[in-house]
Amino acid sequence: MSQSAYAKAGVDIEAGDRAVKLMSAAVKASHRPEVIGGIGGFAGLFDASAFRSYRRPVLATSTDGVGPKVAIAQARDKHDTIGWDLVGMLVDDLVVVGAEPLFVTDYIACGTLVPERIAAIVSGIAAACSAAGAALLGGETAEHPGLLAADEYDLAGATTGVVEADEMLGPDRVVPGDVVLALASSGLHSNGYSLVRNVLLARAGLQLDEYLPELGRTLGEELLEPTRVYASDVLAVVRTTEVHSMSHITGGGLANNLARVLPATVTARLDRATWSPAPIFGLVQRHGEVSQPDLEATLNMGVGMALVLPETSVDEAQRILTERGVGSWVCGEIHHGDGSVRLDGVHAG
Repeated sequence: MSQSAYAKAGVDIEAGDRAVKLMSAAVKASHRPEVIGGIGGFAGLFDASAFRSYRRPVLATSTDGVGPKVAIAQARDKHDTIGWDLVGMLVDDLVVVGAEPLFVTDYIACGTLVPERIAAIVSGIAAACSAAGAALLGGETAEHPGLLAADEYDLAGATTGVVEADEMLGPDRVVPGDVVLALASSGLHSNGYSLVRNVLLARAGLQLDEYLPELGRTLGEELLEPTRVYASDVLAVVRTTEVHSMSHITGGGLANNLARVLPATVTARLDRATWSPAPIFGLVQRHGEVSQPDLEATLNMGVGMALVLPETSVDEAQRILTERGVGSWVCGEIHHGDGSVRLDGVHAG
């Protein structure tokens, strides 16, 4: 069979069709009962009649990508975990207002569409959606020869959720006397990889397949550790005990992101001595000679989410999180102040 003009230009329609077939089972496994139809339609459909049970449903939405971490996945030719990073960036931004994530849509742009690679990416997205309780409702895979190299790709997505208007979390609920509960990150998550790649790969000359004793595994394995998806875990806490606000610790670090969910009348004072960041953070600091303020303003330093809640809620929150395999600890307190976040002391260990 002769090639079509489109195929000669570098776009393989048949490869796209094969990719859809390969990913179909993973996508379907993420579907909630409200999803209408299957994969392959022009638009994803979600039955909104479920909102009738809400007094005043408020829709929440978030969009994001993964960023330079995809370069690590491409270099290691491992693509089944990068979808967790995408979904984590999406649903854990959404959940900070108390919203339940309902569905996710994704967009993958690639230089050459390799069906098995696309299916691996989407399988990770779908698995992470299932963990978050959201449906992978639809998406798009686009082949861009000439714009991206054959093995290059990028991915982005969006998510939509719902929350009762009078149950939304936010700065207006935070009061002096509240405490800050830190939730352990699984590592770097998906932020600061421009710094990490520049320091560890370009400047220090470390190799992705190099075993590093302080990490207990290769550098590539460490850098591809998937972002922890907290959505279902923190919603379990919110539904059981009182929480006032939450912060997803992404680009900008702990202080900057926590400040976004505080009113201008309080200050959060955090104690570094309450936790010891994973070795990867120290590795970046040493090889890059990065100052502590610079490091903390870029990386999560071991804290993936922060919950601001009454002290009386801490025991129940930690019980739930422990049962769900999420490490947590009280890292600070809320005082009268000016909306700022202060980090005191030095890290344990």
